[in-house]
Amino acid sequence: MKVQCRRAGHKGVYARLSTGYGRALLESVRVGKIVCAFAHAERLSWTILPTLRNRDWQCALALALLLMLPVQVAWSEGPRTVKLVVPYAPASGPDILARLLAEQIGRQNGPIIVVEDRPGAGTVIGTEAVARATPDGNTVLLVAPSFVINPSLRKVNYDLSNFEPICHLAATPMVLVVNGASTYRSLADLIDAARAKPGELTLGSGGPGSSLHIGFEILRRAAGINMTYVPYNGNAPAINALLGGHLTSVYADYPTVVEQLKVGTLHALATAGRKRAQALLDVPTVAESGFKDYDLDIWYGLVAPAKTPNDALSQLAEWSSTAIKASDMGPKLAQQGLYPVGSCGAEFGAHLHKQYDEYARVIRDANMKAE
Repeated sequence: MKVQCRRAGHKGVYARLSTGYGRALLESVRVGKIVCAFAHAERLSWTILPTLRNRDWQCALALALLLMLPVQVAWSEGPRTVKLVVPYAPASGPDILARLLAEQIGRQNGPIIVVEDRPGAGTVIGTEAVARATPDGNTVLLVAPSFVINPSLRKVNYDLSNFEPICHLAATPMVLVVNGASTYRSLADLIDAARAKPGELTLGSGGPGSSLHIGFEILRRAAGINMTYVPYNGNAPAINALLGGHLTSVYADYPTVVEQLKVGTLHALATAGRKRAQALLDVPTVAESGFKDYDLDIWYGLVAPAKTPNDALSQLAEWSSTAIKASDMGPKLAQQGLYPVGSCGAEFGAHLHKQYDEYARVIRDANMKAE
């Protein structure tokens, strides 16, 4: 039996009932009072005790109450801190999303979420670290398309079987843009020009092997055009090249181009999702432009190491889904060019496997290389 008193504002001790009644939660010392919870078969009873000045007396009283519980329980200290590994650089879009999520979960009386940035090797370093982590529900990984792309593109020490899906958190549109002064005002204009001048028009993006690169390859094959792909070390350099007149077009994530679109230095030809982006309702989708099966977004989600217990996964999913769908999260996500999704468990797992299969096929057919 383990009993622990923590400072006010922190949760106390989790209890798992050996008699099968479920889980009870003791919050031992909090805002000057003791709150004890214990299960009675069909219900959960709460006893609120008056404030005691001496914290030692509070701890002793909490212990006494535990010893008097009417059911036999096996106590174990629950996860008060969850490490969220972000395999991207600090202040990047994924890092900002992770910190918004951590803050919101904390406000919901969830665990303390500690965000740890572990960038490197195209997200492989952080991803492999979580694959090796103890599967106890205390370590999770923020994932994006690179998570399902890398196993087909480079040598890595993980695949989807090394992880359990938690939640599809949010997504952001992919946008095909040209210079604001370009004569191409629609996707049809660009495709017609590419057919008339095979190999002369260019498209750049962060890459190679990124979801943006793969999105271009899917479009190029569907349209039957020959455009030259130019990879850049990130989307920002590609946008600078486009603004400087060195590229015909760029595939980018919406947050990268939102300011230039507002002032007109860039012009959006199409967005890649099945539905029009809420922030760009006047911009048609690629599907609307004649390619009905085209549907790509940049998405973000959470996974845990394989063999993480189902109850821990369910609790993580509940915290995450509730946080991402909270009314006050919407404006914060929109400011980052994101929209909430919040599909969890098997549904998110199916999404990951579908993305993995689609990207693997394109990478194989296009003979893409990581370098």
